[in-house]
Amino acid sequence: MPDHSFTITLSNNRTEKEGIEYLKAYETEFFYVDSTTRKHILDLLGFPHKFSRAFDMVYIPRFVGQVLTEEMIEAKLDEIILVELKVTKKYLPENPKGFFFGATQNEFDFGKMLGEKFRFCFVSLHERGSSHALLTISELESRIRTRRIQYQINL
Repeated sequence: MPDHSFTITLSNNRTEKEGIEYLKAYETEFFYVDSTTRKHILDLLGFPHKFSRAFDMVYIPRFVGQVLTEEMIEAKLDEIILVELKVTKKYLPENPKGFFFGATQNEFDFGKMLGEKFRFCFVSLHERGSSHALLTISELESRIRTRRIQYQINL
């Protein structure tokens, strides 16, 4: 019998993939970037690889219907916004209001360093209406109602 936390992780990974596909289909300025590409972007921006898991996608305004290549990343570096994706299947008619999510200190630290070049993207996937909302760290901080610290420990 699979471990409960393992089952939840698999479900969350599937939900995140659905969120990526939703953004790529409906907002073609979003691009998923793999680990190697994330590290390349960090190199170009002068940040350590410890932030490679602090973002999932890039958003390039006015880059509709294009294919993201290494050359395009380098050419559009000044326009690229790094995006950390948070996805739920909960119906949120006022997305992101009501969104419950986990985030790492690394994500917050990286977002503060990047300022306007970093966003959390909150995606709600629901049959009654899917939506997404982009927030900078400062916009997110002003909306947070409650926050608690949770330690994740490996032995």
